[in-house]
Amino acid sequence: MNESLVKYFSTLYDPIHYPIEVIEPDGKIFYLNEAFYLLWGYNLHELKEYSVFDDPELKKDGIAALIKEVFEKKSEATINNFIDSLLKARELTIPILKTKIFHLNIEKIDFVVLLHEDQTELLLTEEEIRKARDNSKEAERLKDTFLNVLSHELRTPLNIVLGYASIIKESMKEKITSEDKVYLDNLYTGSERLFNSITQMLEFAQIEAGTFKLHIENIDLIPVLKIGVGLIEKSAEEKNLIVKTIFKNDSIYVNADLHCVENAINNLLNNAVKFTRQGYIEIETSVLEDRELAVCKVKDSGIGISTEYIDHIFSPFSQEDLNISRHYEGNGLGLALAKKYLEKMGGSLLVDSIKGVGSTFTFALPLSHKKLKPESGEQNMLNKIFMLDDSSDSYELLKAFLKNDYEIESHNFRDFKFESIKEKDFVAIIFDVNQSHWEQSILICKDLKNNDPYNRPVIIISSEYSNEKIEKFYSAGASKFLVKPFSKSDLIKTLREAVN
Repeated sequence: MNESLVKYFSTLYDPIHYPIEVIEPDGKIFYLNEAFYLLWGYNLHELKEYSVFDDPELKKDGIAALIKEVFEKKSEATINNFIDSLLKARELTIPILKTKIFHLNIEKIDFVVLLHEDQTELLLTEEEIRKARDNSKEAERLKDTFLNVLSHELRTPLNIVLGYASIIKESMKEKITSEDKVYLDNLYTGSERLFNSITQMLEFAQIEAGTFKLHIENIDLIPVLKIGVGLIEKSAEEKNLIVKTIFKNDSIYVNADLHCVENAINNLLNNAVKFTRQGYIEIETSVLEDRELAVCKVKDSGIGISTEYIDHIFSPFSQEDLNISRHYEGNGLGLALAKKYLEKMGGSLLVDSIKGVGSTFTFALPLSHKKLKPESGEQNMLNKIFMLDDSSDSYELLKAFLKNDYEIESHNFRDFKFESIKEKDFVAIIFDVNQSHWEQSILICKDLKNNDPYNRPVIIISSEYSNEKIEKFYSAGASKFLVKPFSKSDLIKTLREAVN
């Protein structure tokens, strides 16, 4: 044996933690490093009669032939699952070895080096990661399925309950007793509270999952605030609260998602009324031109927030103590959602409060320097609507909502033909979409967008809450998407905006 070569290989390969064997042209082992001995359990002396070319396992798997080929072609190769008879004979779990085979010529002598890398832990870890990923995907799928079912099975019937409750309240207010009016009010309030809780939980789940998408547009913040103030005036009046507005600008244009801005403002204003027993609520706006921000402060003289709890005020499902949850209804999601809405739009929400004195919530949104286009003069609206609907419940509800302004012609999806809407009398087209007609509705929407000679708006109503799915309808050409349940005023407002 060439001692200088042994010393050379020892210097080169002993420090390496991977098992290494150096093979001579006849298949005999010329050198083994320490790592090989630790894994295989054989030293060089014990293997002096062993040849890789005679190893039955290596011959069976074609590895022996591959080693010969590397010798002949002076090349290299890789084996992803190396097993020889020496490993198989030992009473141990055979590791998963990735083996690099390469030719070496030293002092005009040819060798082939086998460098073995134990892949067992890596592959087991990868398998665990794959299983965890598959489990995560399955959990995500089950969650999405659950949320879709929850949305459809609760929001659709709630739409009917809220819709007819509002109609009965309006049409029967002069004909029923004060006691019956209380029953109707409680029915509507309870249903609306349930709807708000479901909507908040579904939207919060979307935001947490990263699937909530924004529709950023140029909007005037002042009208949105005025509408929000109008919604709380009645409840504030019932508690003898003074509502003050200090709008320093007639208009403040911001880049924002209208739905998110409305929800954030409504959550802040409703909280102010809810947690204020006496005194006032003040809404003040200003513009920080140097920072290109619109700022709004919502102040109240309410119960305030303790210094211990204020750091947790924006945590989901949190309220300051158990007594709060008994005296003030709510699920603790309003402020958490308001903060997430505003931050997703590039804004912020801060709080300053003193227990027993009151609170000030300040939110900011990025300014837009583009003015809204002036609205054109009032258009003459036709009063006929084409509706695609396989559920008579929705048709009857819309018919009741719109009976004074619109005539609705209902068709079902199964029998729909494009020729049905060629009449120019239809001012708008409404789809009531459920999961079974989702893809068909998108195709019809695209067809209308491309081929309707009168370019009439398409309005989608559905219990679907997923922004990703809603976005598909906007991409297909829908003008508006109205999520169930909705009020009469929501429907009329949506129709007017779409038609104008």
